[in-house]
Amino acid sequence: MSMEKEEPVLLPKRKVSCTVCFNALWFCYSPVHQMQQYYRLGSLDNCSGKWGALVDCLKLKTKSSQEVSEILETREKEKTHIWSFRTPEEAASHWNKLFGHLDNDK
Repeated sequence: MSMEKEEPVLLPKRKVSCTVCFNALWFCYSPVHQMQQYYRLGSLDNCSGKWGALVDCLKLKTKSSQEVSEILETREKEKTHIWSFRTPEEAASHWNKLFGHLDNDK
């Protein structure tokens, strides 16, 4: 089950659009998505993560634009980056730790 939250879309004046969250929730209940989840994980998706994202987005819409900006900036700073940056030496060490044994098989 995918528990990641959909991010609300920011429009030019920092207005929040919940269309992305609603579309994700709508798709979650589609037979295509449910069958994919059943095939991949062996269970159906209860879509709770998508509901949570939509409710969170709707709550943001009740706040002032300044509050929304602050909340979204805080969330952005708290996110971990998808890439971990390493120096060339750290990268070589990590590579050898994971895949160094493959060089010994030659």
